[in-house]
Amino acid sequence: MSERQLTMAMAINEAIGNEMRRNKELILLGQDIGPYGGTFGVYRGLYDEFGEDRVKDGPLCEAATTGFGVGLALAGMPTIVEIEFIDFMTLASDALCNQAAKMRYFFGGQVQIPLVVRTPIVNRLGLGAQHSQSLEAWLMHVPGLRVMVPSNATDAKGLMLSAIRDGNPCVFIEHVRLYGQKAPVPEADVPIELGKLRVAREGKDISLITYSGMVKPCLDAAEALAAEGVDCEVLDLRTLAPLDREGIWSSVRKTGRAVIAHEAVKTAGVGAEIGQTIMEGAFDYLQAPVVRVASRDLPIPTGTLQNLVFPDTADVVQAVKEVMQ
Repeated sequence: MSERQLTMAMAINEAIGNEMRRNKELILLGQDIGPYGGTFGVYRGLYDEFGEDRVKDGPLCEAATTGFGVGLALAGMPTIVEIEFIDFMTLASDALCNQAAKMRYFFGGQVQIPLVVRTPIVNRLGLGAQHSQSLEAWLMHVPGLRVMVPSNATDAKGLMLSAIRDGNPCVFIEHVRLYGQKAPVPEADVPIELGKLRVAREGKDISLITYSGMVKPCLDAAEALAAEGVDCEVLDLRTLAPLDREGIWSSVRKTGRAVIAHEAVKTAGVGAEIGQTIMEGAFDYLQAPVVRVASRDLPIPTGTLQNLVFPDTADVVQAVKEVMQ
């Protein structure tokens, strides 16, 4: 019997629906998430099943919706808030970063904050500078937040289950270009441990370290380079906070080389943190400098001009060849 295939959007929907059936207090908040099912349709069918008491349309105000969610979570009610674009996380930053991320510390661990904030990266669609950013490094920087970045439907379901049950405020960063991609997804609810990367491809010559929308380009680059005799190991981080430092060190100590790839701009991005992590735990094993592949440090332009900013498979291939020289 063939494995069941679901899209990432369907896998996230299934995880949330199953948790709502399991936990009668779990509610959803966001813009257009009711009958419409959310901007990208991830919540389709949930309003029909659970009704407006548990699937609540919020105002066009990310600060208010997130603040409401933080209060509900602090009172013990598990809550999932949807922010339509990761760009608008800036508007939710006070409630999330100054309140939710710090509450468990304020109260000496006596409370939980069962809050998940879902938000997608919506790039390469030509939507311009205010709807195309990748702000995961901002969120990774805040102590007290957990940050998930799934690259496939399998991990999306497992990580969502873990996020809902974790008891800490979690930011679940999806990728709009991955919503329609299918992968095997178990019918059983199997949470994925946070802070454990996935080896997407084993190799011995160089470690390609990536996540979310750059996993597929890195795998494609690895296949192209294999034809030239370069055996790449591809690491899918899955979570940025907690970050699987031991997994990164294990791979780089084996290969002796590393390229880090992400769609966010290069300066002060996730790649910088990973590069320093490698220096702290695998420096003596390096045979070449660590190289980053990232977007240019520019506001994202509209239309086809965006292709001059975002990295692609060819950029990864070129970076690997430079490191292998």
